Formats: sequence, structure tokens, C-alpha cells
Amino acid sequence: MKQQYFILVLAHSLHGRLRRVHVPHKVVYGVLALALVGMITVLGFVGSYARMVWKVADYNSLRAEIETLRGRYQALQEQSTEKNQQLASLQLFATQVSVAYGIRQKSENPIDMIAGDRLVPTYKETLEEYNFLKSANFSIFSRRSPRLWRQDARPTLWPVNGRFSSYFGKRSDPLTGFSAFHPGVDINAGKNDPVRAAGDGVVVRAGWAANYGKLVVVDHGGGITTYYGHLNRIEVLAGQEVRRGQLIGKVGRTGRTTGYHLHYEVRQGGNPVNPYIFLKSSPKPQNYAKSDLPF
Repeated sequence: MKQQYFILVLAHSLHGRLRRVHVPHKVVYGVLALALVGMITVLGFVGSYARMVWKVADYNSLRAEIETLRGRYQALQEQSTEKNQQLASLQLFATQVSVAYGIRQKSENPIDMIAGDRLVPTYKETLEEYNFLKSANFSIFSRRSPRLWRQDARPTLWPVNGRFSSYFGKRSDPLTGFSAFHPGVDINAGKNDPVRAAGDGVVVRAGWAANYGKLVVVDHGGGITTYYGHLNRIEVLAGQEVRRGQLIGKVGRTGRTTGYHLHYEVRQGGNPVNPYIFLKSSPKPQNYAKSDLPF
């Protein structure tokens, strides 16, 4: 059988002899095919290497960006810590200002502290107190005038116009269902209804107090203090003198509560006593029937 082939002529440079080599077409085509496959393989390796180099460069860029973000996060943490320290200093300053403006000579005794109180208030609470302090205006005359608040110091005024929803003494806790001692009375009222001081006194505490929420405590002298809890807004400052019937806050549902009402306590010598002892000598609120009262 005849086979097609290429003739390859080789000439010797010195002797001038010619030599012919017969190369079949299949061999040439095979060599070309192998060359093409080799070229494709080399291009594949080059492409893979290029992709790997690009991925490494991208990884290094991401790592540098992560390090930058980590540095910014640490800087923000330091700023947050500094802000918390400033807020704590601001709270201390507010306490010092309240001492300077009123009778209060020292911080509350440990017996007056509520279990679970936060040592540092939240940013919003501190800002509200700071704005209130900044806008408060106590004249020099009022600070130097004789203190006449003891004339109506006995806390006999109803602090809010409403109906009893819970009485003093043992009761079933509305949140847990277990029997618990209730150190005061709960008076149902609407949101932001005015809460008034039950008697002349000095505000010894005005702020957040754990389960009480926003709390105002008034010292009436003679070891008698009144507590006004779950307020939505506080209208007085610690150290401020208040008169009987003066607005001290608004009804709310802050702290541990199930609805809008005022938690009202009377304490003698730091111990809770039945508020009925004082309330029974005061005119009953509007729309109160005799059967609604336990006295």
C-alpha cells in the first residue's frame, strides 16, 4: 500500500551531501497534536498560577482590611470605656450638685438601697437627669430661707387619684403567682397622671431603682419616708424640698410591673408600715365608695 509522506532534505555543511528523510503524514500530524496538547497544558498551568497569585493578593488585602477594622474596633472600645467613665463622673457630679442645693448631707444608708440596683445608670437616664439639672433653677433666697416644710410633714395626702389594685401585706405575686410580702399599696391610674407628695419633705432619692423602676423617695422627718415607684417621669431632684401636694412625677409602668399604676410605700425607721394608717385621715379620692377602702 502506498503511504503519503513528506520528504525532509538534510544537507551537510562540510561535505555537501544531501540526505532525504521520508516522514509519513501521520507522524507529522501526531507531532502537531502533541504540541497542541502541550501548549494547552502549559496555558492551563499558567492560568492556574495566575489565579492562585490573584487569590493570594486578595487574601492579603482582606487580611490587611481586617487588621484595620480590628484597630478601629479597639479604638471604639476605648472610646466607649471613656464615655462610661464620663457618665459615671457625671452621675457623681449630679449627686454632688443635689447635695449642694438641698439638705441632703450624705448618700442613702445601705438600708435604703434597693436590692439589685445598678451602680451606673444607662446613657439615656443619665442624659435625662443631666438635662433636668441643667434646666433646674433654685434661687439663693429659696436655699437660704427658713425651712417650713415640717408644718405638713405627716404623709396623709393621697399621692394619686385612683383605685387600689393591691393592698399592703401578704399577697400572690402577679408575675410569679407565689405568696410574697407587699410592702406598700398599688393604686391604679392612667399613664402620666400626676403623682404628688403625700406631705412636706425632702427628696432623698430620684432615679432608677431596679424593680421599682423610676423611683422618688421623700423624707418627711421623724424617720418617716414615702416611696413612689414605677413612675414614667420624675419631676424633682434629690436634695430638693417639696411641699404637700407638689407634683413629683408622672404615673408609668417602669421596673417590675404588669401595668400602669403607682406603687406607694410608707416606711418608719426604714421598715414598711401600712399606708392606711396615714391615708385614712385624708379625704377619699374621687369616685371612691366606702366599700372600696379597707379602713
